Amino acid sequence: MIHHIKGKLVQKTPTNIVVEASGVGYFINISLHTYAQIVDEESILIYTYLNIREDAHVLYGFFDESERRLFTHLISVSGIGPNTARMMLSSISPQEIQEAIVRGDVALVQKIKGIGPKSAQRLILELQDKLKKEGFDTLLSAPLNNTAKEEALSALIMLGFAKNSAEKVLDQIIKVDGITLSVERLIKSALKNL
Repeated sequence: MIHHIKGKLVQKTPTNIVVEASGVGYFINISLHTYAQIVDEESILIYTYLNIREDAHVLYGFFDESERRLFTHLISVSGIGPNTARMMLSSISPQEIQEAIVRGDVALVQKIKGIGPKSAQRLILELQDKLKKEGFDTLLSAPLNNTAKEEALSALIMLGFAKNSAEKVLDQIIKVDGITLSVERLIKSALKNL
């Protein structure tokens, strides 16, 4: 397993980053929680999880070890794959996920895109005791960006949503809440409405 990668941040989008280390560029999938915490600095340390499939080796990156630990707990549950776990971490913060599972809040867990009632109950049943013992960092808000709508739209398309419906939802959110929303807030609001 690749524990972490330390190197130069070459590219950053709401769904992935590219980190160059020793002349090799690593394409790493990230959640919105991680995206919000990455400052546009030259040097970065990102904790990783390598998912090995028959057709690909996929790297997932996390700003801190607590998010990676929660990710590994989530994918240990039957029916929850890495992309679903990343969607969960992009929809609500790791702290909110942990609290919902520990409290047995099926309704909150079920609101996340791709999680039905049976999956929500299974998550709570299998992880409740494990997560009671662990703590997670709170979410930091993402910096404001002039191209927030474009980045949010790109992220939603990468997560599998149709461009037209995602764009309509983003336009409605901007119309109601104003254009000063961060990329992360736009995507979270859009995920609740898609």
